[in-house]
Amino acid sequence: MNDLKKLKLFLLDMDGTIYLDNALFDGVIDFLEHIRKIGGKYMFLTNNSSKSVDKYIEKLASLGIESVADDFLTSTNATVLHLKKKDYNKIYAFGTTSFKEQLNAAGLNITDKIEDGIDCLCMGFDTELTFQKLEDACILLKNDIDYIATNPDWVCPTWYGFVPDCGSVSEMIYNATKKRPIFIGKPQPAMALLAMEKTGFSPEETVLIGDRLYTDIACGVNAGINSIFVLSGEGTLDDLAKSDVKPTYVYNNIKEVFEDMR
Repeated sequence: MNDLKKLKLFLLDMDGTIYLDNALFDGVIDFLEHIRKIGGKYMFLTNNSSKSVDKYIEKLASLGIESVADDFLTSTNATVLHLKKKDYNKIYAFGTTSFKEQLNAAGLNITDKIEDGIDCLCMGFDTELTFQKLEDACILLKNDIDYIATNPDWVCPTWYGFVPDCGSVSEMIYNATKKRPIFIGKPQPAMALLAMEKTGFSPEETVLIGDRLYTDIACGVNAGINSIFVLSGEGTLDDLAKSDVKPTYVYNNIKEVFEDMR
């Protein structure tokens, strides 16, 4: 599609879009090199809040992709901005060790224990989930405190299928407390808008590429930019037929996108 040749800023989901677990999809390296050759820019946007940017840099390096911190925007980045605007007294951080380290490094007052003064529960995708955290959340949500979650994804793709993501865990907590969080990451437009602000590219020059209609593609729609739905991860053509969220383009994978950009 010749329309792809006008694009300069490529906002890339990671899990299910450029790799699955530790397997990089075919064509990704060529695709990224082509973006650099045309004077474009790519940024990695992920709702996965279980890892820090440093960990993502290490992961991509192991897959043959060199990157720096400015190449990433995560749901944790967007969540930190939201939490700082609210000026909470004390935040219960429900997530991985890495997630808690990121919130702490941002200067937020956090805890992972039931204590006096907690006025916000903040949950991320937790690959270190314990029953104690679930119980703590239920205790805290008996009170009138803010409840924030990094992302609404139901599942995270793996080589063998899927595992429950933040959206699924929050639904489990809803069944116990009848309270749902405010979600910060995709499909909210914050990360896409921030990427354009940082790089100076216009909405017409920008595209978001991802494998989930209800987060990735919806984020593109909400931000007023182009979107490409790839069928290499969670989403399917059957999902597309049933969804009100429609991408600008549909491809099987990144390799096909690259071939149409050449």
